[in-house]
Amino acid sequence: MTYEAVREFAGSWMLLFMFVFFCGAILWAFRPGSSKQHRDSANLIFRNEKAPVPDAEESRKETRT
Repeated sequence: MTYEAVREFAGSWMLLFMFVFFCGAILWAFRPGSSKQHRDSANLIFRNEKAPVPDAEESRKETRT
């Protein structure tokens, strides 16, 4: 392949592929039902071995009773 052929491919089809991949990654990150996973990942650093932070569902059950 010559430089011109690679440049033309990268400028057209690879740009389209990267745009579709980017849109797919954004849709996957903000899909319905992923907020629990993101919340758990965000709170992961606050957990420790001696007293782990309870799951969100367990803490909701405790506050209801």
